[in-house]
Amino acid sequence: MFRHRATSKIAAVAIVTILLGASAQAVQACTGIRLIAEDGTVVHARTLEFATDIHSELIMVPRGYARIGTTPDGKEGLKWTTKYASVGMNGVGLPILFDGLNEKGLAAGMFYFPTSAGYMPYTSGDAGKTIAQWEVASWILENFATVEEVKANIASVVVPAVVFAGWGFAPEAHYIVHDAAGKSIVIEYVGGKLNVYDNPLGVITNSPAFDWHMTNLRNFVNYSMTNAPPVHLGALTLLPTGQGSGMAGLPGDFTPPSRFVRAVAFSQSVFPSKTGRAAILQAFHILNQFDIPKGAAREQKDEHGNIPADYTLWTSASDLKTKQYFFRTHENSQIRMVDLMKMDIDGKGIVKISISGDEVIKSLTP
Repeated sequence: MFRHRATSKIAAVAIVTILLGASAQAVQACTGIRLIAEDGTVVHARTLEFATDIHSELIMVPRGYARIGTTPDGKEGLKWTTKYASVGMNGVGLPILFDGLNEKGLAAGMFYFPTSAGYMPYTSGDAGKTIAQWEVASWILENFATVEEVKANIASVVVPAVVFAGWGFAPEAHYIVHDAAGKSIVIEYVGGKLNVYDNPLGVITNSPAFDWHMTNLRNFVNYSMTNAPPVHLGALTLLPTGQGSGMAGLPGDFTPPSRFVRAVAFSQSVFPSKTGRAAILQAFHILNQFDIPKGAAREQKDEHGNIPADYTLWTSASDLKTKQYFFRTHENSQIRMVDLMKMDIDGKGIVKISISGDEVIKSLTP
């Protein structure tokens, strides 16, 4: 648990209430991509979807902040003090990052991994090296500067299935990590084992496991960034109906496999941006294709008459060169930004910034 133990317990229960209370089968359809600009800037961008508002805030965690990991049996877990400051999004008031970047240009994001996660075994003797699954991204950002450092150290922590009080099950997650040099990995716990995959395309969605998604890409080798040529059938010539024929039949639904294929197609087919700022804007344009309107991805009506429906709560993009974190929300599509290196990264406590607010529509009527 974190420094304020009782508060963290309440917050932890609250997050499960929000994430899973409406429907244990909720889609949680997050999508992540990576872009690299011609000037070398690496951008990590993603959407976050849930069936209800998780009241995310921007938080900045300074250097020197004391942490204590959470264990399945209530013992104190791994203790660490943040080496690097980080900034990004939390949820339901928790003092951890669901998504963010640190002062060294390392980015990490937690993504839902339903029916696939199988965490590590745990004994009470492991407590001192244990963290909960929802603490992994923050632990990475607060301790490491590069993907290679993460790969060298991730096996040193035990990540078991930590069950939230009152619900009797553990949230399922996997993780993506990018660094300022453009390296990317996916971290998953499946069948009780840690799996770390190099991620050459920088894309992530949800279940199944990452290696399945990479294999599935082979089903789409016929797709092309360029339009299909005419087909000649005897005296008949068939022309494409219009632009985009090279990717005709690209899966368009909201399932994780389809989103993974589309995320690869779009992130790999766009012209490279010249600058980091242009890549940030390009990332938001790409992720427009993954924005889920409320009601378009829904569950059956539950016993209380509610219809859980995933929708895009926020979309973010991290510039790993400037250490700036950009975002927009469901209620306000204006892109906003915080600059980590202009914040008090040696401060004494976590800084929280509200992201709430409605859309501002500017009238141009003369």
